[in-house]
Amino acid sequence: MSDEEESSLSLEIGHVLFLDLVGYSKLLIDEQNERLRQLTDIVLASQQVNESTNEQLVRLPTGDGMALVFRNSPEEPARCAIEIAQALKARPEIAVRMGIHSGPISEVTDVNGRSNIAGAGINLAQRVMDCGDAGHILLSKRVAEDLAQYRQWAPRLHDLGECEVKHGVRLAVANLYTDELGNPELPGKFGTVAEAAVSAKPTNPLGKYLAICGAVAGAIVIGFLIFSHLRKSGPSIPEKSVAVLPFENLSDDKSNAYFAEGIEDEILTKLAGIADLKVISRTSTAKYKSKPEDLKTVSQQLGVANVLEGTVQRAEGKVRVNVQLIDGRTDNHLWARTYDRDLKDVFAVESEVSQEIADALQARLTPNESGTLAAAPTRDAEAYDLFLKGEYEEREATSSHKLEDYDQAASWYRQAIARDPQFALAIASLAENEMWHHWYFQRLNNVELDKIRQMAEEAVALAPDLAQGHIALGLYYYLGHGQYDQALREFQRAVELQPNNVRALNSAAHVHRRQGQWKRYFSEMARCERLDPQDADIPAQIGASYDRLRMWDEANRAGLRSLALDPHNLPGMLDVLLSCLNGTGNVDKAMGILATFPADSLTAISYKFGGDISSVIGDWPYVYVVKRDYAAALKARDKESDDPTAERDRLSARAAIHLLAGDATVTHDEIERARALAETRLREQPDDRYALVQLSWIDVALQRNSEALALARRAADSLPPEKDAVEGPELLAGLAEIQARTGEVSEAVGTLQQVLSLPAGMVVSTQRLKVDPVWDPIRHDPGFQQLLTGAELIGPPK
Repeated sequence: MSDEEESSLSLEIGHVLFLDLVGYSKLLIDEQNERLRQLTDIVLASQQVNESTNEQLVRLPTGDGMALVFRNSPEEPARCAIEIAQALKARPEIAVRMGIHSGPISEVTDVNGRSNIAGAGINLAQRVMDCGDAGHILLSKRVAEDLAQYRQWAPRLHDLGECEVKHGVRLAVANLYTDELGNPELPGKFGTVAEAAVSAKPTNPLGKYLAICGAVAGAIVIGFLIFSHLRKSGPSIPEKSVAVLPFENLSDDKSNAYFAEGIEDEILTKLAGIADLKVISRTSTAKYKSKPEDLKTVSQQLGVANVLEGTVQRAEGKVRVNVQLIDGRTDNHLWARTYDRDLKDVFAVESEVSQEIADALQARLTPNESGTLAAAPTRDAEAYDLFLKGEYEEREATSSHKLEDYDQAASWYRQAIARDPQFALAIASLAENEMWHHWYFQRLNNVELDKIRQMAEEAVALAPDLAQGHIALGLYYYLGHGQYDQALREFQRAVELQPNNVRALNSAAHVHRRQGQWKRYFSEMARCERLDPQDADIPAQIGASYDRLRMWDEANRAGLRSLALDPHNLPGMLDVLLSCLNGTGNVDKAMGILATFPADSLTAISYKFGGDISSVIGDWPYVYVVKRDYAAALKARDKESDDPTAERDRLSARAAIHLLAGDATVTHDEIERARALAETRLREQPDDRYALVQLSWIDVALQRNSEALALARRAADSLPPEKDAVEGPELLAGLAEIQARTGEVSEAVGTLQQVLSLPAGMVVSTQRLKVDPVWDPIRHDPGFQQLLTGAELIGPPK
């Protein structure tokens, strides 16, 4: 092409709907012509095509189908596809698949001298379509992200991951369907990963699990691990984006690792407050070396244009910090600095580095953001050093979930506050630490919780623009009392102050989920994934929500994505397990999945909420219960503890297992001890719903049926589904279980019918009802049998 011809090439963005007839080549010639004519009539009759002028729409025949190129917005091909799908419902003999993509097109002159359209936009739309089967309306990731911003489209979009098309190209694809239109089934090209994970049969439990993650590594890693890389097929990586990689500790004393991490973390925190930047969370960057060999890959995986590398050396009251900002796409150094300061001046280093990054990336700063960059959390260098030790232990606790790590972090925070009582960041961190202690280990009473509230409010009063203070106060409302409106106000304020703060955004998302705002939840969690693309917990959390909504394929894919990032992620394992057990009722397949999990996962920490029997026994051991292998379930809960809460959990679980096994008398002493511990807890905290549920099962085991019913009803009434879309349905399911076990058959069936209309898929689904032994007392009741073939909520409630 000559320079003159090249300069005349005019590119624009076209919004392309590509569609073809499935099985066209197998038809006789006259059948081919008839089917194509019928499809053409349907397309031309659609309002979107019929009302478009030649300037607004270009129609291209493609042999066994056609391409429609719209000019205005990606909504046009999507609306057209829905219209065509609606018309095809009356013509089931016409099997059609469709693909949509927005991309560059240009006008060309074809061999006949006519004006025509060509370009990558059309080619990629065809590749997207090629990923589907009959009835599918598939969208490229770019189009899906554009449409997801609109209320009417968001609930119809379902991420599928990546599909390999011609020439080894991989496309990120979403499926568009409604309850009546489109094809909700997983396309054949996507269906092999989950089957491979389930059917693999290595020789030992840990080996099995690792073999699954290894044998399907190609499929999973390409499809899920580089999920962050999918953004390349959507919007390009923003220029104003940065990841702060782990700073290397060059001090002779290697115990100073906490100090190097602290400097890195404070710089990242300052940058997170700049709205004009995209800043990747530390959870993702921590997985990389301080100076990785392949910066281009790191940049792509994290979805950023720039990375910051650094080293920290501390000795004899001095600190040296070396930093360099690098364009990760080209490996070009943008700038490098060395700071030699007294330890007491380390705050100035953090501020200067943050300011220089902002300047280098040409980030627009508000006056408030500039003030935040320059601010120091404390003027006491020793208090700051104690605080950094606390932060280091807190990160360890987040990873280990060990009580001693949380306690050690709290100790450092208290020492820092003792040095500087005005240290708002340390006060906020201590309040947050104690809220997680409450959530994971021992529920605090109202007096103890009130002290945490006072701490968090003090942090906010001392530093109103400190995001961490608002997060701590939000956690008090959220985890302490379920006061979701108040919690959301604090979390959203934290997001305003630090737009890149994933913890604040994640917390706000989970409040929205509790409020039943599912679309907003998934939108905010998608943003969390963009800011924290290597955190396995985020897709695991998304998968758990899909499980609740009985969207089993989506839950399985999210779980696999989590496991591709971290093969030992327990919530991700649970997503895969429950999507199989509750979605198919195939107990043997679920047992095969469970056998792949590390043995110590059965005793892993669990959240102290939930209202059904599986929350009492534990998610992992309950799979043995469904298998009716009660001995294995008991063995999973046989580890005694000196901690009263842990012992109450263990004894309550064992009482419930013995009850389901039909031998409650065998463990009478255990049941009495469990009852004493549960009653003690309820005397201390009468509104502890988890203890209420435990005691209700203990009373059933002791044949105290009226007491058990009263307790279960009290728990369910304390938090109805309209007040909590997550825990409420599970408490209602727990009431149905107790009703079934105490002879309240019609009441149990009625309650179950309500639960099936709610997002309670983690504990109740029609397939799970068929195999779960908790329902054995009412299994042959006609009303119960009717539930097994009836409707259940699938997807977000209308």
